Amino acid sequence: MKFDAVLFDCDGVLVDSEPLTNGVLRDMLAERGWELSAAECMRFFVGKAVMDEVASIEKHTGQPVTEAWMSEFRSRRNQALQDQLLPIPNIHAAVQAIHTAYAGGIACASGADRIKVELQLRKVGLIEYFDGRVFSGHEMPRSKPWPDVYLAAAAALQANPQRCAVVEDTVTGVRAGVAAGATVFGYAPATSGHVDAQTLREAGASATFTDMEHLAALLV
Repeated sequence: MKFDAVLFDCDGVLVDSEPLTNGVLRDMLAERGWELSAAECMRFFVGKAVMDEVASIEKHTGQPVTEAWMSEFRSRRNQALQDQLLPIPNIHAAVQAIHTAYAGGIACASGADRIKVELQLRKVGLIEYFDGRVFSGHEMPRSKPWPDVYLAAAAALQANPQRCAVVEDTVTGVRAGVAAGATVFGYAPATSGHVDAQTLREAGASATFTDMEHLAALLV
């Protein structure tokens, strides 16, 4: 194998969740007077945890972000994901091949909360590959772009972070993988809402690809 372990981001890499999550967020921000287009909301929030953007939300809405508001956001978000979430095209075959080749040495290291991540993996039928190896940035001292969640995942797999591959699709995530010392592969499909390949390479991705059907060949 080229690496000792493979660490996957979740949103935008395993599941096509960003349009759904950002749609709910955009609606709730509009209810508070901050009007954003779908594209603007994606550019501003993709790759970031909502809890890390509280100051920006409060500045633009003029209202406090309370725990009740966050709870409503998570509830509406989770319902949208449960009803409409789809996997990233060709991800099942890619994960299965990599899981087999690495003898289970893979993990999901997300900046999102654990409830969301595990809900999504169950919804699209990927939980069996990551069960017991899901890591949330919400449970770390620092979330992405800090490397904490990737370092925790590597440690749990007893892998040297410098011998790990990271699969990411955002600048924030790429920077987290690079900061961990891993080799980062940037997923940059030519579809709306995704960061282009050049931007991911400028953030530190060692290689980029446009279709999950190509990922196994890069890692095995």
